[in-house]
Order: sequence, then C-alpha cells, then structure tokens
Amino acid sequence: ERILMAVNTGASALSLMGSAFIVLCYALFKELRKFSFKLVFFLALSDMFCSLFNIVGDPSKGFFCYAQGYSTHFFCVASFLWTTTIAFTLHRTVVRHKTDVEDLGPVFHLYVWGTSLAMTVIRSIGNDYGLGAWCWPQTGQTGKVTHFITFYAPLWGAILFNGFTYFQVIRMLNNATRMAVGMSDRLNQLDARADRKALNRWGYYPLILIGSWAFGTINRIHDFIEPGHEIFWLSFLDVGMAALMGLFNSIAYGLNSSVRRAVSERLNLWPDRFRRWLPTIKLRGQEE
Repeated sequence: ERILMAVNTGASALSLMGSAFIVLCYALFKELRKFSFKLVFFLALSDMFCSLFNIVGDPSKGFFCYAQGYSTHFFCVASFLWTTTIAFTLHRTVVRHKTDVEDLGPVFHLYVWGTSLAMTVIRSIGNDYGLGAWCWPQTGQTGKVTHFITFYAPLWGAILFNGFTYFQVIRMLNNATRMAVGMSDRLNQLDARADRKALNRWGYYPLILIGSWAFGTINRIHDFIEPGHEIFWLSFLDVGMAALMGLFNSIAYGLNSSVRRAVSERLNLWPDRFRRWLPTIKLRGQEE
C-alpha cells in the first residue's frame, strides 16, 4: 500500500506540473487564447485538479475524504470528456467544413461539467468513501457496478468516439492528398501532406486514454470477478498509468508548435548568460 501511494503521488505530481504549465501558458500568452487552445486549456485545468486531489491520498474519514473522492472523480471524468470536444471540433471543422464551432462553447461547458456532475452524484449511490489508501468506494457489488457505470462506461465511450472521429478526419485528408497527387497540384499536395502529417499525430491521441486506463479497467474487472484477491503488479500499473494521464495530455495536446513558438520568443528576450543554460526549443518550421 505504501508503494502504491508513493507511485500515485509521484506520477500525479508529474501530471500536475505538466498541466499547470499549459494553464500558465494560456494565462500568460495572449496569442494562444484561440478557441481551439481554449479547449486544451480546460482539458489541462481538469487534469490539474484531478492530479491535485489525487495527490491528497489517505485523508482521514469525514469531510476531507468525501471532498477528495468526489473531486477526483469529477475532474477525471471532465478530463476525458474535454478530449471528446476537441475531437468533435476537429471533425466539424475538417470533415463537415463548419465554421460555427466557437458558438458551441457554452454547449461544451454544459456537456462536460453537467455530465461530470451527474456521474459524480450517481456514484455516491451505494458508496462509502474512506476505505484503503485513497477514498475509494466500498467493496460491495452495488458500489462496483456504480463505479463502472459512472466512470468506465463514459470513459470507453469517449475512447470509441475519439477513435472513430480521428479515423474519419485522417481518411478524408488521405483522400485529399491522393486527389492532389492525381491533379499534379504541387502546392495543394504539400499543404495536404502537411495537414495529414499533423493530424496523423492526432490519430494516436485516443491511445492516451487507452494507455492510461486499460490496466485500471482490467483491475476493476478482476476485482469484480475475484473480490479480495488483488494482484500487485496490476494495481501498480493501474495507479501509475492513471495518474500519468495529465502528463500525457499536456504533452500531446498542449505542447504544440504555437506553445513552443510563444515560449521560444519569450526566452529570446532573456539575457544571454541566462539563456545559454536553457534547452534549445526547435520549431517545426526551423527543423525542415
């Protein structure tokens, strides 16, 4: 139990730092405050609070235990729901050629925060926070079923939605590239290849949720089938990978070329004696 708590604290601290960096960049750099990055900001904000409450660990029974249990559940659900809004925005812009995504901001907030709140309230049914190293639900069948319904069901729904959405986007860009080649339009061909290269990377983003929660899902199923027979290595991977979700999201969604450019421009204003100690930030345009 002490090892799992240490793994949880260390991994959550990394996620907290990564998410806080993205939130800080959004707050400091006005050029980043576009609608697309605003969604990334709320994703990072959810990850930041999810990691923060996850670090609390083993609070005494009572108010703080309930606060930690419910808050962690709320913000972790909000985190993977924000990834679906990013996927939806990309699909609506690239595949359906709609330009009204910014008007959907209030709908996104209602969808994410409202669903997260509903799942958190429903999870309180049959649960008794305050057991084990973290404030997790009781070991009864009702609590386990409720946990699946309010967390893992929407989680894997988000994974399937993101995967299907990115597949459609990448397929369309592949078709656009083949059309550009057939028409021998060099300029359009280069643009399509650049878009496809960028969005092929987005195609791997559903793997972040799969990698973060696959072991947790297996662990929950195992616990449901054989209650009381915990497997240490499975619990180790469950706790560690889930706690790293915020770090994975901050790297994949947050550290894009716009963020790197904004940071690089600010670092260039520093005196040489300070800047030489900092790592060199290469932009994609400078690498080609």
